[in-house]
Amino acid sequence: MSQEAAIAHHGPPTSFLRKHVFSVDHKVIGKQYFALAIVAVFIGMILSWLMRFHLVWPNAALPGLQWLSKVGAPAGVMTPEYYLSLLTMHGTLMVFFVLTNAPFAAFGNYFLPIQIGAEDMAFPRFNMMSFWTTFAAFVVLMAAFFVPDGPPISGWTAYAPLSAVGSDAGPGQGLGQTLWGLSIAIFCIASLLGSLNFISTTLDLRAKGMTLMRMPVSTWAWFITSCIALLAFAVLLPACLLLVLDRIAGTSFFIPAGLVISDRLQPHSGGSPLLWQHLFWFFGHPEVYIAILPAMGIVSHILINSMRRPLLSHKVVIGSMMAIGFLSYMVWGHHMFVSGMNPFSALVFSFPTLVITIPATVLTLIWLGSLYGSRLQITTASLFSLGFISMFVSGGVSGFFLAQPSIDIYLHATYFVVGHFHLVMGVAAIFGIFAATYFWFPKMSGRMMNETLGKIHFWFTFVGAYCIFMPFHYLGLAGNVRRTSSFVYDYAQPLIPVHKFITIAALCTGAVQFIFLINLLYSRFKGAPAPDNPWNATSLEWTVPSPPPWNNFGGKHPVVYHDPYQYGVEGASGDFIMQNSPEKVPVRS
Repeated sequence: MSQEAAIAHHGPPTSFLRKHVFSVDHKVIGKQYFALAIVAVFIGMILSWLMRFHLVWPNAALPGLQWLSKVGAPAGVMTPEYYLSLLTMHGTLMVFFVLTNAPFAAFGNYFLPIQIGAEDMAFPRFNMMSFWTTFAAFVVLMAAFFVPDGPPISGWTAYAPLSAVGSDAGPGQGLGQTLWGLSIAIFCIASLLGSLNFISTTLDLRAKGMTLMRMPVSTWAWFITSCIALLAFAVLLPACLLLVLDRIAGTSFFIPAGLVISDRLQPHSGGSPLLWQHLFWFFGHPEVYIAILPAMGIVSHILINSMRRPLLSHKVVIGSMMAIGFLSYMVWGHHMFVSGMNPFSALVFSFPTLVITIPATVLTLIWLGSLYGSRLQITTASLFSLGFISMFVSGGVSGFFLAQPSIDIYLHATYFVVGHFHLVMGVAAIFGIFAATYFWFPKMSGRMMNETLGKIHFWFTFVGAYCIFMPFHYLGLAGNVRRTSSFVYDYAQPLIPVHKFITIAALCTGAVQFIFLINLLYSRFKGAPAPDNPWNATSLEWTVPSPPPWNNFGGKHPVVYHDPYQYGVEGASGDFIMQNSPEKVPVRS
Protein backbone atom coordinates (compact mmCIF):
# COMPACT_ATOMS: atom_id res chain seq x y z
CA MET A 1 0.00 0.00 0.00
CA SER A 2 1.24 3.53 -0.79
CA GLN A 3 2.51 5.70 2.01
CA GLU A 4 0.05 8.43 1.01
CA ALA A 5 -2.85 6.12 1.79
CA ALA A 6 -1.61 5.72 5.35
CA ILE A 7 -1.88 9.43 6.12
CA ALA A 8 -4.47 10.18 8.80
CA HIS A 9 -7.76 11.56 7.55
CA HIS A 10 -7.81 14.50 9.94
CA GLY A 11 -5.61 17.32 11.15
CA PRO A 12 -4.53 18.16 14.69
CA PRO A 13 -7.34 19.07 17.14
CA THR A 14 -8.08 22.78 17.33
CA SER A 15 -10.35 22.99 20.37
CA PHE A 16 -10.73 21.50 23.84
CA LEU A 17 -13.77 19.45 22.82
CA ARG A 18 -12.02 18.07 19.74
CA LYS A 19 -8.88 17.25 21.71
CA HIS A 20 -10.33 15.69 24.86
CA VAL A 21 -14.03 14.88 24.35
CA PHE A 22 -15.20 14.37 20.76
CA SER A 23 -11.77 13.39 19.54
CA VAL A 24 -11.08 11.39 16.40
CA ASP A 25 -7.55 10.56 17.59
CA HIS A 26 -7.36 6.82 18.22
CA LYS A 27 -5.12 7.39 21.26
CA VAL A 28 -7.63 9.66 23.00
CA ILE A 29 -10.42 7.21 22.16
CA GLY A 30 -8.34 4.37 23.62
CA LYS A 31 -7.95 6.36 26.85
CA GLN A 32 -11.70 7.04 26.90
CA TYR A 33 -12.45 3.33 26.60
CA PHE A 34 -9.94 2.64 29.38
CA ALA A 35 -11.49 5.26 31.67
CA LEU A 36 -14.97 3.83 31.04
CA ALA A 37 -13.69 0.33 31.85
CA ILE A 38 -12.14 1.60 35.11
CA VAL A 39 -15.46 3.16 36.16
CA ALA A 40 -17.35 0.00 35.19
CA VAL A 41 -14.97 -2.37 36.99
CA PHE A 42 -15.15 -0.48 40.28
CA ILE A 43 -18.96 -0.33 40.09
CA GLY A 44 -19.00 -4.06 39.32
CA MET A 45 -16.62 -4.74 42.21
CA ILE A 46 -18.78 -2.80 44.66
CA LEU A 47 -21.84 -4.74 43.49
CA SER A 48 -19.97 -8.00 44.14
CA TRP A 49 -19.09 -6.75 47.63
CA LEU A 50 -22.77 -6.10 48.33
CA MET A 51 -23.72 -9.58 47.11
CA ARG A 52 -21.02 -11.33 49.08
CA PHE A 53 -21.90 -9.39 52.24
CA HIS A 54 -25.57 -10.34 51.86
CA LEU A 55 -24.75 -14.03 51.36
CA VAL A 56 -23.06 -14.42 54.73
CA TRP A 57 -24.95 -11.76 56.71
CA PRO A 58 -28.38 -11.83 55.00
CA ASN A 59 -30.20 -9.85 57.70
CA ALA A 60 -27.56 -7.17 58.18
CA ALA A 61 -28.45 -3.64 57.14
CA LEU A 62 -26.09 -1.88 54.75
CA PRO A 63 -26.29 1.85 55.52
CA GLY A 64 -27.29 3.88 52.49
CA LEU A 65 -28.40 0.95 50.34
CA GLN A 66 -32.03 1.98 50.77
CA TRP A 67 -31.20 5.23 48.95
CA LEU A 68 -30.39 3.20 45.85
CA SER A 69 -33.58 1.17 46.12
CA LYS A 70 -36.28 1.60 48.76
CA VAL A 71 -38.11 -1.47 47.46
CA GLY A 72 -35.03 -3.66 46.94
CA ALA A 73 -33.36 -2.78 50.23
CA PRO A 74 -35.88 -1.49 52.77
CA ALA A 75 -34.01 -0.07 55.78
CA GLY A 76 -30.79 -1.17 54.07
CA VAL A 77 -31.60 -4.91 54.19
CA MET A 78 -31.31 -6.49 50.77
CA THR A 79 -34.22 -8.59 49.51
CA PRO A 80 -33.56 -11.86 47.63
CA GLU A 81 -34.92 -10.26 44.45
CA TYR A 82 -32.56 -7.30 44.76
CA TYR A 83 -29.67 -9.73 45.19
CA LEU A 84 -30.56 -11.13 41.76
CA SER A 85 -30.74 -7.60 40.37
CA LEU A 86 -27.22 -6.83 41.58
CA LEU A 87 -26.02 -10.16 40.20
CA THR A 88 -27.47 -9.24 36.79
CA MET A 89 -25.86 -5.82 36.73
CA HIS A 90 -22.50 -7.12 38.03
CA GLY A 91 -22.28 -9.76 35.31
CA THR A 92 -23.40 -7.41 32.55
CA LEU A 93 -20.95 -4.68 33.56
CA MET A 94 -18.00 -7.03 33.85
CA VAL A 95 -18.57 -9.01 30.66
CA PHE A 96 -19.48 -6.18 28.33
CA PHE A 97 -18.08 -2.96 29.75
CA VAL A 98 -14.87 -4.29 31.34
CA LEU A 99 -13.68 -7.53 29.73
CA THR A 100 -14.63 -6.42 26.21
CA ASN A 101 -13.79 -2.74 26.58
CA ALA A 102 -10.38 -2.73 28.29
CA PRO A 103 -8.15 -5.38 26.62
CA PHE A 104 -9.72 -5.07 23.18
CA ALA A 105 -11.24 -1.62 22.65
CA ALA A 106 -8.95 0.43 24.94
CA PHE A 107 -5.48 -0.97 24.33
CA GLY A 108 -6.33 -2.09 20.81
CA ASN A 109 -7.48 1.39 19.86
CA TYR A 110 -4.39 3.00 21.32
CA PHE A 111 -1.67 0.65 20.09
CA LEU A 112 -2.84 -1.26 17.03
CA PRO A 113 -2.33 1.67 14.59
CA ILE A 114 1.08 2.52 16.08
CA GLN A 115 2.24 -1.11 16.04
CA ILE A 116 1.54 -1.42 12.32
CA GLY A 117 2.95 2.01 11.45
CA ALA A 118 -0.32 3.82 10.75
CA GLU A 119 -1.14 7.39 11.74
CA ASP A 120 -4.69 6.57 12.83
CA MET A 121 -7.54 4.15 12.35
CA ALA A 122 -8.97 3.67 8.89
CA PHE A 123 -12.22 5.42 9.87
CA PRO A 124 -11.49 7.92 12.67
CA ARG A 125 -15.04 9.28 12.87
CA PHE A 126 -16.49 5.79 13.06
CA ASN A 127 -13.99 5.21 15.83
CA MET A 128 -15.27 8.20 17.78
CA MET A 129 -18.83 7.06 17.10
CA SER A 130 -18.07 3.57 18.46
CA PHE A 131 -16.89 4.96 21.80
CA TRP A 132 -19.79 7.35 22.30
CA THR A 133 -22.24 4.61 21.31
CA THR A 134 -20.61 2.39 23.96
CA PHE A 135 -20.93 5.24 26.46
CA ALA A 136 -24.62 5.60 25.58
CA ALA A 137 -25.08 1.86 26.19
CA PHE A 138 -23.43 2.26 29.60
CA VAL A 139 -25.72 5.16 30.54
CA VAL A 140 -28.82 3.23 29.46
CA LEU A 141 -27.73 0.24 31.56
CA MET A 142 -27.02 2.40 34.62
CA ALA A 143 -30.46 4.00 34.24
CA ALA A 144 -31.95 0.62 35.26
CA PHE A 145 -30.83 1.34 38.82
CA PHE A 146 -33.06 4.42 38.99
CA VAL A 147 -36.33 3.30 37.38
CA PRO A 148 -39.20 2.44 39.78
CA ASP A 149 -38.98 -1.36 39.40
CA GLY A 150 -35.18 -1.40 39.52
CA PRO A 151 -32.69 -3.55 37.57
CA PRO A 152 -33.75 -6.90 36.08
CA ILE A 153 -33.44 -10.18 37.96
CA SER A 154 -32.85 -12.37 34.91
CA GLY A 155 -29.05 -12.65 35.20
CA TRP A 156 -26.51 -11.40 32.66
CA THR A 157 -27.68 -14.14 30.28
CA ALA A 158 -31.29 -12.81 30.42
CA TYR A 159 -32.87 -16.20 29.77
CA ALA A 160 -36.32 -16.16 28.22
CA PRO A 161 -39.17 -16.37 29.05
CA LEU A 162 -38.20 -14.68 32.34
CA SER A 163 -36.68 -11.77 30.42
CA ALA A 164 -39.35 -11.62 27.70
CA VAL A 165 -42.77 -11.48 29.35
CA GLY A 166 -42.57 -8.16 31.20
CA SER A 167 -43.35 -7.14 34.76
CA ASP A 168 -45.38 -10.29 35.47
CA ALA A 169 -42.05 -12.10 35.87
CA GLY A 170 -41.03 -10.12 38.96
CA PRO A 171 -39.20 -7.03 40.18
CA GLY A 172 -37.07 -5.33 37.56
CA GLN A 173 -38.65 -7.27 34.72
CA GLY A 174 -40.55 -4.22 33.50
CA LEU A 175 -38.72 -1.12 32.36
CA GLY A 176 -35.46 -2.31 33.94
CA GLN A 177 -35.28 -5.37 31.67
CA THR A 178 -36.23 -3.32 28.62
CA LEU A 179 -33.36 -0.93 29.38
CA TRP A 180 -31.04 -3.94 29.68
CA GLY A 181 -32.06 -5.18 26.22
CA LEU A 182 -31.67 -1.74 24.66
CA SER A 183 -28.29 -1.23 26.34
CA ILE A 184 -26.84 -4.46 25.00
CA ALA A 185 -28.26 -3.77 21.52
CA ILE A 186 -26.57 -0.35 21.51
CA PHE A 187 -23.35 -1.96 22.76
CA CYS A 188 -23.50 -4.43 19.86
CA ILE A 189 -23.72 -1.58 17.35
CA ALA A 190 -20.65 0.06 18.91
CA SER A 191 -18.71 -3.21 18.83
CA LEU A 192 -19.57 -3.83 15.19
CA LEU A 193 -18.32 -0.35 14.26
CA GLY A 194 -15.10 -0.95 16.21
CA SER A 195 -14.52 -4.39 14.72
CA LEU A 196 -14.89 -3.15 11.15
CA ASN A 197 -12.43 -0.37 11.93
CA PHE A 198 -9.84 -2.72 13.43
CA ILE A 199 -10.04 -5.11 10.50
CA SER A 200 -9.81 -2.34 7.88
CA THR A 201 -6.90 -0.67 9.66
CA THR A 202 -4.93 -3.90 10.00
CA LEU A 203 -5.41 -4.94 6.38
CA ASP A 204 -5.05 -1.56 4.66
CA LEU A 205 -2.82 0.79 6.69
CA ARG A 206 0.31 -1.22 7.45
CA ALA A 207 3.62 0.58 6.95
CA LYS A 208 6.05 -0.36 4.21
CA GLY A 209 7.67 -3.66 5.08
CA MET A 210 5.03 -4.52 7.70
CA THR A 211 3.89 -7.86 6.37
CA LEU A 212 1.29 -9.83 8.29
CA MET A 213 3.97 -12.06 9.79
CA ARG A 214 5.89 -9.01 10.99
CA MET A 215 2.97 -7.77 13.08
CA PRO A 216 3.38 -8.15 16.85
CA VAL A 217 1.44 -10.94 18.55
CA SER A 218 -0.70 -8.32 20.31
CA THR A 219 -1.75 -6.86 16.95
CA TRP A 220 -2.64 -10.33 15.71
CA ALA A 221 -4.73 -10.91 18.83
CA TRP A 222 -6.69 -7.68 18.31
CA PHE A 223 -7.18 -8.50 14.62
CA ILE A 224 -8.42 -12.05 15.31
CA THR A 225 -10.67 -10.74 18.09
CA SER A 226 -12.14 -8.20 15.66
CA CYS A 227 -13.07 -10.98 13.27
CA ILE A 228 -14.70 -12.96 16.09
CA ALA A 229 -16.58 -9.90 17.37
CA LEU A 230 -17.86 -9.01 13.93
CA LEU A 231 -19.77 -12.29 13.76
CA ALA A 232 -20.66 -12.65 17.44
CA PHE A 233 -22.19 -9.21 17.99
CA ALA A 234 -23.98 -9.45 14.65
CA VAL A 235 -25.96 -12.34 16.18
CA LEU A 236 -26.55 -10.80 19.60
CA LEU A 237 -27.83 -7.49 18.15
CA PRO A 238 -30.95 -8.95 16.44
CA ALA A 239 -31.48 -11.28 19.41
CA CYS A 240 -31.72 -8.27 21.75
CA LEU A 241 -34.00 -6.41 19.35
CA LEU A 242 -36.30 -9.45 19.13
CA LEU A 243 -36.31 -9.65 22.94
CA VAL A 244 -37.34 -5.99 23.20
CA LEU A 245 -40.07 -6.57 20.59
CA ASP A 246 -41.43 -9.48 22.62
CA ARG A 247 -41.61 -7.16 25.60
CA ILE A 248 -43.14 -4.04 24.04
CA ALA A 249 -44.63 -4.99 20.67
CA GLY A 250 -46.54 -8.19 21.42
CA THR A 251 -44.39 -10.49 19.29
CA SER A 252 -43.65 -14.08 20.31
CA PHE A 253 -40.12 -14.97 19.31
CA PHE A 254 -39.10 -16.38 22.70
CA ILE A 255 -42.44 -16.93 24.49
CA PRO A 256 -44.38 -20.18 23.99
CA ALA A 257 -48.16 -20.54 23.94
CA GLY A 258 -50.08 -21.29 27.11
CA LEU A 259 -47.51 -19.80 29.49
CA VAL A 260 -48.95 -18.75 32.87
CA ILE A 261 -46.89 -16.44 35.07
CA SER A 262 -48.15 -14.83 38.31
CA ASP A 263 -51.58 -16.43 37.68
CA ARG A 264 -51.84 -14.60 34.36
CA LEU A 265 -51.99 -16.29 30.96
CA GLN A 266 -49.40 -14.61 28.77
CA PRO A 267 -50.82 -13.24 25.49
CA HIS A 268 -48.20 -14.90 23.32
CA SER A 269 -47.89 -18.04 21.22
CA GLY A 270 -45.46 -19.82 18.97
CA GLY A 271 -42.14 -18.72 20.46
CA SER A 272 -39.27 -20.78 21.85
CA PRO A 273 -37.23 -19.92 24.97
CA LEU A 274 -34.47 -22.17 23.63
CA LEU A 275 -34.13 -19.91 20.59
CA TRP A 276 -32.86 -17.17 22.90
CA GLN A 277 -30.33 -19.58 24.41
CA HIS A 278 -29.05 -20.58 20.96
CA LEU A 279 -28.70 -16.97 19.82
CA PHE A 280 -27.21 -15.77 23.09
CA TRP A 281 -24.64 -18.53 23.43
CA PHE A 282 -23.68 -18.37 19.76
CA PHE A 283 -22.45 -14.95 20.86
CA GLY A 284 -21.65 -15.93 24.44
CA HIS A 285 -18.91 -18.46 23.89
CA PRO A 286 -16.99 -16.42 21.31
CA GLU A 287 -17.35 -13.59 23.85
CA VAL A 288 -15.14 -15.63 26.20
CA TYR A 289 -12.38 -15.37 23.62
CA ILE A 290 -13.17 -11.76 22.78
CA ALA A 291 -12.18 -11.18 26.42
CA ILE A 292 -9.24 -13.59 26.65
CA LEU A 293 -7.55 -13.46 23.21
CA PRO A 294 -6.39 -9.82 23.51
CA ALA A 295 -4.93 -10.72 26.91
CA MET A 296 -3.14 -13.69 25.33
CA GLY A 297 -1.56 -11.41 22.74
CA ILE A 298 -0.65 -8.75 25.30
CA VAL A 299 0.90 -11.30 27.67
CA SER A 300 2.91 -12.86 24.84
CA HIS A 301 4.15 -9.42 23.77
CA ILE A 302 5.21 -8.52 27.33
CA LEU A 303 6.83 -11.87 28.13
CA ILE A 304 8.97 -11.79 24.98
CA ASN A 305 10.25 -8.37 26.03
CA SER A 306 10.88 -9.52 29.59
CA MET A 307 12.62 -12.74 28.54
CA ARG A 308 14.79 -10.86 26.01
CA ARG A 309 14.31 -13.62 23.48
CA PRO A 310 11.57 -14.71 21.05
CA LEU A 311 8.94 -17.32 21.82
CA LEU A 312 9.67 -20.88 20.71
CA SER A 313 7.40 -20.35 17.71
CA HIS A 314 5.88 -17.02 16.76
CA LYS A 315 3.83 -18.57 13.94
CA VAL A 316 2.41 -21.37 16.10
CA VAL A 317 1.18 -18.78 18.63
CA ILE A 318 -0.64 -16.92 15.85
CA GLY A 319 -2.02 -20.17 14.40
CA SER A 320 -3.23 -21.29 17.82
CA MET A 321 -5.09 -18.01 18.36
CA MET A 322 -6.70 -18.35 14.92
CA ALA A 323 -7.72 -21.93 15.72
CA ILE A 324 -9.27 -20.81 19.02
CA GLY A 325 -11.21 -18.09 17.19
CA PHE A 326 -12.53 -20.57 14.62
CA LEU A 327 -13.45 -23.28 17.13
CA SER A 328 -15.15 -20.80 19.46
CA TYR A 329 -18.18 -20.83 17.13
CA MET A 330 -18.62 -24.59 17.33
CA VAL A 331 -19.07 -25.09 21.08
CA TRP A 332 -21.99 -22.88 22.16
CA GLY A 333 -24.21 -25.89 22.86
CA HIS A 334 -22.15 -26.95 25.88
CA HIS A 335 -23.90 -24.12 27.74
CA MET A 336 -27.19 -25.94 27.09
CA PHE A 337 -26.51 -29.49 28.29
CA VAL A 338 -29.26 -29.10 30.92
CA SER A 339 -31.84 -27.77 28.44
CA GLY A 340 -33.11 -31.20 27.42
CA MET A 341 -30.66 -31.50 24.56
CA ASN A 342 -30.58 -34.76 22.63
CA PRO A 343 -27.68 -36.90 23.95
CA PHE A 344 -26.24 -37.17 20.44
CA SER A 345 -26.26 -33.37 20.09
CA ALA A 346 -24.61 -33.11 23.50
CA LEU A 347 -21.84 -35.43 22.29
CA VAL A 348 -21.42 -33.35 19.13
CA PHE A 349 -20.87 -30.21 21.23
CA SER A 350 -18.73 -32.00 23.81
CA PHE A 351 -16.13 -33.05 21.23
CA PRO A 352 -15.17 -29.57 19.91
CA THR A 353 -15.26 -28.30 23.52
CA LEU A 354 -12.41 -30.69 24.25
CA VAL A 355 -10.70 -29.99 20.92
CA ILE A 356 -10.56 -26.24 21.58
CA THR A 357 -8.34 -26.98 24.57
CA ILE A 358 -5.61 -28.20 22.20
CA PRO A 359 -4.58 -24.80 20.75
CA ALA A 360 -4.97 -23.27 24.23
CA THR A 361 -2.66 -25.97 25.61
CA VAL A 362 -0.17 -25.39 22.78
CA LEU A 363 -0.11 -21.68 23.66
CA THR A 364 0.51 -22.47 27.33
CA LEU A 365 3.30 -24.91 26.52
CA ILE A 366 4.98 -22.34 24.27
CA TRP A 367 4.83 -19.74 27.05
CA LEU A 368 6.25 -22.15 29.62
CA GLY A 369 8.82 -23.62 27.25
CA SER A 370 10.01 -20.15 26.27
CA LEU A 371 10.32 -19.15 29.92
CA TYR A 372 12.46 -22.19 30.69
CA GLY A 373 16.10 -21.12 30.82
CA SER A 374 15.36 -17.47 30.16
CA ARG A 375 16.65 -14.63 32.32
CA LEU A 376 13.26 -13.12 32.98
CA GLN A 377 13.25 -9.49 34.03
CA ILE A 378 10.86 -9.22 36.97
CA THR A 379 8.65 -6.20 36.52
CA THR A 380 5.05 -5.65 37.57
CA ALA A 381 3.98 -6.22 33.95
CA SER A 382 5.83 -9.54 33.72
CA LEU A 383 4.43 -10.65 37.09
CA PHE A 384 0.87 -10.03 35.95
CA SER A 385 1.69 -11.85 32.70
CA LEU A 386 2.82 -14.89 34.68
CA GLY A 387 -0.25 -14.52 36.87
CA PHE A 388 -2.38 -14.58 33.73
CA ILE A 389 -0.90 -17.94 32.72
CA SER A 390 -1.52 -19.32 36.21
CA MET A 391 -5.15 -18.18 36.29
CA PHE A 392 -5.79 -19.33 32.72
CA VAL A 393 -4.46 -22.83 33.42
CA SER A 394 -6.17 -23.16 36.81
CA GLY A 395 -9.52 -22.05 35.43
CA GLY A 396 -9.12 -24.04 32.23
CA VAL A 397 -8.54 -27.36 33.98
CA SER A 398 -12.02 -27.26 35.50
CA GLY A 399 -13.40 -26.83 31.97
CA PHE A 400 -12.54 -30.47 31.23
CA PHE A 401 -15.17 -31.52 33.79
CA LEU A 402 -17.83 -29.22 32.37
CA ALA A 403 -17.17 -30.42 28.81
CA GLN A 404 -18.63 -33.83 29.75
CA PRO A 405 -22.46 -33.69 29.57
CA SER A 406 -22.91 -36.31 32.29
CA ILE A 407 -20.77 -34.30 34.74
CA ASP A 408 -21.99 -30.89 33.62
CA ILE A 409 -25.63 -31.79 34.29
CA TYR A 410 -24.71 -32.18 37.97
CA LEU A 411 -22.41 -29.17 38.17
CA HIS A 412 -24.07 -26.76 35.76
CA ALA A 413 -26.24 -24.77 38.19
CA THR A 414 -23.62 -24.74 40.96
CA TYR A 415 -20.75 -22.54 42.12
CA PHE A 416 -18.35 -24.85 40.24
CA VAL A 417 -19.24 -23.07 37.00
CA VAL A 418 -18.91 -19.68 38.69
CA GLY A 419 -15.38 -20.55 39.82
CA HIS A 420 -14.47 -21.86 36.35
CA PHE A 421 -15.51 -18.87 34.28
CA HIS A 422 -14.36 -16.28 36.80
CA LEU A 423 -10.83 -17.69 36.73
CA VAL A 424 -10.50 -18.45 33.03
CA MET A 425 -12.42 -15.50 31.63
CA GLY A 426 -12.68 -12.87 34.35
CA VAL A 427 -9.55 -12.87 36.50
CA ALA A 428 -7.21 -14.03 33.72
CA ALA A 429 -8.41 -11.26 31.39
CA ILE A 430 -8.14 -8.68 34.18
CA PHE A 431 -4.56 -9.82 34.84
CA GLY A 432 -3.91 -9.16 31.15
CA ILE A 433 -5.42 -5.68 31.57
CA PHE A 434 -3.15 -4.99 34.56
CA ALA A 435 -0.10 -6.26 32.67
CA ALA A 436 -0.90 -4.00 29.72
CA THR A 437 -1.47 -1.01 31.99
CA TYR A 438 1.87 -1.31 33.78
CA PHE A 439 3.70 -2.04 30.51
CA TRP A 440 2.21 0.66 28.28
CA PHE A 441 1.44 3.37 30.84
CA PRO A 442 4.82 5.08 30.21
CA LYS A 443 4.03 5.29 26.51
CA MET A 444 0.48 6.54 27.07
CA SER A 445 1.28 9.16 29.70
CA GLY A 446 4.99 9.89 29.48
CA ARG A 447 5.38 8.89 33.14
CA MET A 448 6.32 5.70 35.00
CA MET A 449 4.06 3.88 37.42
CA ASN A 450 5.47 3.00 40.85
CA GLU A 451 6.91 -0.51 40.58
CA THR A 452 6.93 -1.16 44.33
CA LEU A 453 3.24 -0.39 44.64
CA GLY A 454 2.66 -2.42 41.49
CA LYS A 455 4.31 -5.53 42.93
CA ILE A 456 2.39 -5.17 46.18
CA HIS A 457 -0.78 -4.88 44.10
CA PHE A 458 0.14 -8.03 42.16
CA TRP A 459 0.87 -10.32 45.10
CA PHE A 460 -2.22 -9.38 47.09
CA THR A 461 -4.39 -9.67 43.98
CA PHE A 462 -2.83 -12.99 42.94
CA VAL A 463 -3.28 -14.63 46.34
CA GLY A 464 -6.69 -13.02 46.84
CA ALA A 465 -8.04 -14.25 43.51
CA TYR A 466 -7.19 -17.83 44.39
CA CYS A 467 -8.69 -17.42 47.87
CA ILE A 468 -11.93 -16.20 46.31
CA PHE A 469 -12.46 -18.48 43.34
CA MET A 470 -10.77 -21.79 44.11
CA PRO A 471 -13.22 -22.56 46.98
CA PHE A 472 -16.07 -22.08 44.50
CA HIS A 473 -15.15 -25.41 42.95
CA TYR A 474 -15.49 -27.13 46.33
CA LEU A 475 -18.87 -25.45 46.86
CA GLY A 476 -20.03 -26.68 43.47
CA LEU A 477 -18.96 -30.25 44.14
CA ALA A 478 -20.87 -30.03 47.42
CA GLY A 479 -24.00 -29.12 45.48
CA ASN A 480 -24.17 -25.42 46.41
CA VAL A 481 -26.58 -23.93 43.86
CA ARG A 482 -25.59 -20.54 42.41
CA ARG A 483 -27.88 -17.52 42.03
CA THR A 484 -29.44 -18.09 45.46
CA SER A 485 -29.26 -15.42 48.12
CA SER A 486 -29.61 -17.62 51.19
CA PHE A 487 -28.72 -21.07 52.49
CA VAL A 488 -32.00 -22.48 53.79
CA TYR A 489 -31.29 -26.14 53.10
CA ASP A 490 -29.69 -28.33 55.75
CA TYR A 491 -26.92 -29.52 53.43
CA ALA A 492 -25.86 -25.91 52.80
CA GLN A 493 -25.39 -24.96 56.44
CA PRO A 494 -21.85 -26.45 56.74
CA LEU A 495 -20.84 -24.41 53.66
CA ILE A 496 -21.49 -21.04 55.31
CA PRO A 497 -17.95 -20.82 56.82
CA VAL A 498 -16.52 -21.29 53.32
CA HIS A 499 -18.66 -18.42 52.08
CA LYS A 500 -17.48 -16.24 54.97
CA PHE A 501 -13.87 -16.97 54.02
CA ILE A 502 -14.61 -16.08 50.38
CA THR A 503 -16.39 -12.88 51.41
CA ILE A 504 -13.51 -11.71 53.60
CA ALA A 505 -11.06 -12.53 50.78
CA ALA A 506 -13.24 -10.62 48.30
CA LEU A 507 -13.43 -7.55 50.53
CA CYS A 508 -9.65 -7.55 51.09
CA THR A 509 -8.77 -8.22 47.44
CA GLY A 510 -11.16 -5.52 46.29
CA ALA A 511 -9.63 -3.04 48.71
CA VAL A 512 -6.20 -3.77 47.24
CA GLN A 513 -7.44 -2.52 43.87
CA PHE A 514 -7.51 0.97 45.31
CA ILE A 515 -3.70 0.70 45.55
CA PHE A 516 -3.73 0.29 41.77
CA LEU A 517 -6.12 3.21 41.34
CA ILE A 518 -4.00 5.48 43.54
CA ASN A 519 -0.84 4.40 41.71
CA LEU A 520 -2.53 5.06 38.35
CA LEU A 521 -3.83 8.53 39.24
CA TYR A 522 -0.73 9.68 41.15
CA SER A 523 1.63 8.45 38.42
CA ARG A 524 -0.42 10.18 35.76
CA PHE A 525 0.42 13.57 37.25
CA LYS A 526 3.40 13.06 39.60
CA GLY A 527 5.14 9.93 38.30
CA ALA A 528 8.77 9.94 37.24
CA PRO A 529 9.25 11.07 33.62
CA ALA A 530 9.42 8.05 31.32
CA PRO A 531 12.06 7.60 28.62
CA ASP A 532 10.71 6.86 25.16
CA ASN A 533 11.70 3.19 25.46
CA PRO A 534 11.97 2.24 29.15
CA TRP A 535 11.74 -1.52 28.53
CA ASN A 536 14.22 -1.64 25.61
CA ALA A 537 11.44 -3.03 23.42
CA THR A 538 11.60 -3.48 19.65
CA SER A 539 8.11 -2.90 18.19
CA LEU A 540 7.07 0.36 16.54
CA GLU A 541 5.18 1.90 19.47
CA TRP A 542 8.56 2.33 21.20
CA THR A 543 10.05 4.30 18.31
CA VAL A 544 7.81 7.34 18.92
CA PRO A 545 7.89 9.89 21.77
CA SER A 546 6.03 9.28 25.05
CA PRO A 547 3.22 10.17 24.76
CA PRO A 548 3.02 10.01 20.96
CA PRO A 549 2.09 13.11 18.91
CA TRP A 550 -1.38 13.36 17.39
CA ASN A 551 -0.21 11.77 14.12
CA ASN A 552 1.97 9.15 15.87
CA PHE A 553 5.12 9.35 13.74
CA GLY A 554 5.39 13.12 13.30
CA GLY A 555 4.57 12.97 9.61
CA LYS A 556 7.38 10.51 8.87
CA HIS A 557 6.46 7.14 7.42
CA PRO A 558 8.19 4.25 9.21
CA VAL A 559 9.76 1.47 7.22
CA VAL A 560 9.89 -1.99 8.77
CA TYR A 561 12.92 -4.23 8.22
CA HIS A 562 12.48 -7.02 10.77
CA ASP A 563 9.97 -9.06 12.70
CA PRO A 564 8.98 -7.40 16.01
CA TYR A 565 11.03 -9.56 18.37
CA GLN A 566 14.72 -9.25 17.58
CA TYR A 567 16.10 -9.89 21.07
CA GLY A 568 19.39 -11.51 22.00
CA VAL A 569 20.63 -11.58 18.41
CA GLU A 570 24.22 -12.81 18.27
CA GLY A 571 26.52 -10.46 16.42
CA ALA A 572 24.12 -7.51 16.64
CA SER A 573 25.32 -4.13 17.87
CA GLY A 574 23.16 -4.32 21.00
CA ASP A 575 20.84 -6.49 23.05
CA PHE A 576 18.01 -5.87 20.62
CA ILE A 577 17.29 -4.52 17.15
CA MET A 578 14.38 -2.15 16.63
CA GLN A 579 11.80 -3.17 14.06
CA ASN A 580 12.48 -0.07 11.96
CA SER A 581 16.28 -0.29 12.22
CA PRO A 582 18.04 -0.90 8.89
CA GLU A 583 20.72 -2.90 10.74
CA LYS A 584 20.97 -6.32 9.18
CA VAL A 585 20.24 -9.28 11.42
CA PRO A 586 23.19 -11.70 11.42
CA VAL A 587 22.29 -15.03 9.89
CA ARG A 588 22.12 -17.71 12.56
CA SER A 589 24.04 -20.84 11.76
